[in-house]
Parts: sequence; C-alpha cells; structure tokens
Amino acid sequence: MINPFDEKILEEAYDWVQTNQKVALVTVIQTWGSSPRQTGSRMIVNEKGDFSGSISGGCVESSVVSECIELLKNDQPFKKIEFKVSNEKAWEIGLACGGEIAVFIEQIKS
Repeated sequence: MINPFDEKILEEAYDWVQTNQKVALVTVIQTWGSSPRQTGSRMIVNEKGDFSGSISGGCVESSVVSECIELLKNDQPFKKIEFKVSNEKAWEIGLACGGEIAVFIEQIKS
C-alpha cells in the first residue's frame, strides 16, 4: 500500500517529467540504529536541485541532492549511496542519532 505522502511525491515527479525536467527518485533502502526516516521513505530531485519529500534531513539530504544532480548530469540510470558514520562524526553529517542509512537513487525517464 502506498501512503498518501508517497503518492504526492510520485505525482509531482510525473509533473516534472511532463515538463521535460530530469528527475531522480531517492528511496531509503536500509537503516541501522536510529535514523530520522524509515526504510521506504522517498524524495525526488530535479536537475536544478529542487526537491520534494524527505529521506533523512540535514547534511545527508544536501549530499543526496548533490549526488542526484551529478547522476542526472551524467545520465546515469541509478546509484546506491551509504552513509555510515561513527558517533563522533554523526553531528557533522546530519545523522545526529549515530545511525546509518543507505539510499537508492534512480533516474526517472518518460
């Protein structure tokens, strides 16, 4: 079952694609320990860096937006990114909880 928040994100992604924007879909595929968002959380990013939804927050999302822009620029179909942070570095990256997160980025094509 898709939750209403995911439906909104996917509808917005569809709208962006229909206006010839390049769009990436980001999905949380794994978490360990405490994490701000659960597995299955989604976010979309366009080639300009506009985004909707949430996969974590803070510096993690900023980093993921940059990765999405690079993926779209290089016309890559997909990429997996893992954020594994020690407790000492957690605040710097944005995982204040000290958890870990893996996301899958995929380019949406019309």
